[in-house]
Amino acid sequence: MDIVLLILGFLLMLVGILGSFLPVLPGPPLSWVGLLLLYLTKAVPDNWWVLVITFVIAITITVLDYVIPAMGTKKFGGSKAGMWGTIVGLLVAIFFPVFGPFGIIIWPFIGALVGELLNKANKKTALKAAFGSFLGFLTGTFMKFVVTLLYAIFYIYISIKYAGDLFTFS
Repeated sequence: MDIVLLILGFLLMLVGILGSFLPVLPGPPLSWVGLLLLYLTKAVPDNWWVLVITFVIAITITVLDYVIPAMGTKKFGGSKAGMWGTIVGLLVAIFFPVFGPFGIIIWPFIGALVGELLNKANKKTALKAAFGSFLGFLTGTFMKFVVTLLYAIFYIYISIKYAGDLFTFS
């Protein structure tokens, strides 16, 4: 059973990292569930402090991921249309990788700009708001990626530390 929990936990780590880029998947909470599964194995001793602290971090980052783009858009004079444009641009980058790996940066900006242009007449204001929405999106994505990557590194470290107990077949 420990091996099943270990594999499921590792898969959740990978999906959590992907979730830091995909708006549909809550990356940090998924990575946290991966950590929880690791600590539910018989080989790894319970450490509720680690689980509580990492849970609070995962939830805080998830909430901030929604707040920061809105703050960036608002700070730069934008609207919800710019935020939605950013999300649409990200989806375009994922499903139609026209610009290759740079699409993850280019398309959300284009989406935010188009969203603001559809919502406002002033091009300068739309460009400024699109930049704010885009900057907020990048900040949130970067935070989620860092947290999920750190969780994955911690997961691997704990797995290696208790490998002798995890991989006993008796």
